[in-house]
Amino acid sequence: MKKMILFSTISAMALVANEITIKNMPSSAKRVYPSNENIILSYNNSIKEIKKSVVNISTTKTVNKNNQFDQMSNNQFLRDFFGQTYPEINQQKRKTSSLGSGVIISQNGYIVTNNHVVEGADEIIVTLEDTDKEYIAKIVGLDSKTDLAVIKIEASKLKAAKFGNSETIKEGDLVFAIGNAFGVGGSITQGIISALNKNKIGLNQYENFIQTDASINLGNSGGALVDSRGALIGINSAILSKSGGNNGIGFAIPSKMVANIAVSLIENGRIDRGYLGVSISDLTKELKEIYKSQTGAFILNVEKNSPASKANLKLGDLIVGIDDKTIKNANDLKNILANKTPGKTIEIKFERNKEIKSTNIVLANMDQSLNQSAKITHIEGLKLQELTTNMRTKYKIPNQIRGVLVAGVKIDSYAHKLGFLVGDIIIQINQASIESFNDVEKTLKEKNKKIVFVNRNGNHVPIVIK
Repeated sequence: MKKMILFSTISAMALVANEITIKNMPSSAKRVYPSNENIILSYNNSIKEIKKSVVNISTTKTVNKNNQFDQMSNNQFLRDFFGQTYPEINQQKRKTSSLGSGVIISQNGYIVTNNHVVEGADEIIVTLEDTDKEYIAKIVGLDSKTDLAVIKIEASKLKAAKFGNSETIKEGDLVFAIGNAFGVGGSITQGIISALNKNKIGLNQYENFIQTDASINLGNSGGALVDSRGALIGINSAILSKSGGNNGIGFAIPSKMVANIAVSLIENGRIDRGYLGVSISDLTKELKEIYKSQTGAFILNVEKNSPASKANLKLGDLIVGIDDKTIKNANDLKNILANKTPGKTIEIKFERNKEIKSTNIVLANMDQSLNQSAKITHIEGLKLQELTTNMRTKYKIPNQIRGVLVAGVKIDSYAHKLGFLVGDIIIQINQASIESFNDVEKTLKEKNKKIVFVNRNGNHVPIVIK
């Protein structure tokens, strides 16, 4: 008993010495009971107008019917290697249908949706809320980099959505997801904003997602994420799920990005993005010990003859600001540049040798800059690009992999029929290792059968060229 008393005394003395003060919320908090016999808590007034702006989309696509036996029987390398005779199988085509959603953004029929909902569709049918009337839609513009698209139907006096400012929303805000879930027609789910500025999800090239736990299910893609006023704050895009079901982690594209992309697609039919010509990364814990600035985009490489090289930006510089905006990380820089017009002069602030410097840079056009470095080969429909540091960063290609990147494959071309895919890396032709475009050209000029080995997602795939 004495030991126990002594122990308690020591504990009490230690507690006094540390002087811990527990902070409490007011104990007089008032409970609100919104529901009784005469009161129903409802957001019907908030969502009844925006519901009229959300449409159902159904698409039909023609795809090649291709199973494992078809692939084996049509692979010339396997025929030659095994010496087996396979029956000739003609490539069959079949129709597939899919469902999605869209949001009306103008009275005369412009609708924004996800790129993956309508890309490659032979036919797009739009059905308005609370009506059986169907409209044939045409594609106005696509942007795979943000997974956004604009389509148009011939109609007038439609109910256009009112946009909210996605830059002012906060975690914990109440939101509703509206769309054509599972093809049952317009439906609404409710949740909160779980997180903001989510990136590195691996869905799009440009990511700045709103995360929500409002259920986003099959068919909701392209639908509306709205706040408690009914203002559009995002376009529902995807869920994070191993089973395919909703686990409370959904992602929406912010309304500000949606508005910028939609206007550009309608006015120009394309997206022109500013190009700086640098490979970048976030600051690591170790790098933060070297730089005065604790946020920014760390330059890993500067492309030759790029706007960055002309402005004398160097490997190891830390970009901390563009014009009046602070750069927090690599994704921040990428998204800000994407919203800048090619030809525009911007001021870049960067740290070098613990000093903040600034320079003015005239941005190039991203697509033109990347396409200029892609080269056409002797194989019809095939475009190749050498593996620069920028390409390795963009496609997440390890440094130990050597070869030439397949940057383009024209549909129905000879290259397409051979089986080349964008993203393949040509690593060997016959017994010759490939490290440059000249290596490819040299071996392709030979007029004998060739086995081209490509690295495809870590696997080596042979393609026979006659």
